[in-house]
Amino acid sequence: MSDTYTGHVEVGGTKDVRRLPGLTIAKLAVGPMNNNAYLLRCTQTDEGLLVDAANEADRLRELVEFEGPPVSAVLTTHRHQDHWEALAETADFAGAAVYAGADDADELPVAVDERLQHGDTVTVGDATLEVIHLRGHTPGSVALVYRDPEGVAHLFTGDSLFPGGVGKTWSPTDFTSLLDDVEQRVFATLPDDTWFYPGHGDDSTLGAERPHLAEWRERGW
Repeated sequence: MSDTYTGHVEVGGTKDVRRLPGLTIAKLAVGPMNNNAYLLRCTQTDEGLLVDAANEADRLRELVEFEGPPVSAVLTTHRHQDHWEALAETADFAGAAVYAGADDADELPVAVDERLQHGDTVTVGDATLEVIHLRGHTPGSVALVYRDPEGVAHLFTGDSLFPGGVGKTWSPTDFTSLLDDVEQRVFATLPDDTWFYPGHGDDSTLGAERPHLAEWRERGW
């Protein structure tokens, strides 16, 4: 794991790069809502996947070609517009397939090639990532987890989990659904050293957040 990676990036600034044995992860902040876009590139095959073509298509063009050919797929974590403003242009430029959660797919501005369900897998060259459906922020929000065979797990959570709490919901029912899924499908199945990468802002680990789950449920957001 890179000794220099922090996970802190700023709009207009440079990307932060983490190098795992099987996967290179490059994080870039874009757009007026400080969205994170993540390039995942297999170190063995150079195949790439972009998570959230959020904004600033010109900067994403550079990201999707970082250390390899244009990505073969773009995955959108959920239907909210700030996460797909540059999707059409980026997918067209890269000639990439489009992936999204099944229950959010029809809300995106382009046709979705792969409608993802809980438990599906996404391959990036020799790397395999598992799809986790987290219901509440939107009906079809998905997270991706890469279980590094030589290290810790790496989890891309979109807007479903942040340092300090789960993502915004619009009803008590949605909040309960999201927190239940986060507890059962993330915290109950992944270890504390799992590093997670949210849709906005800095990263964290599950271990840093786990002690606060009861507080989040009590406060209701």
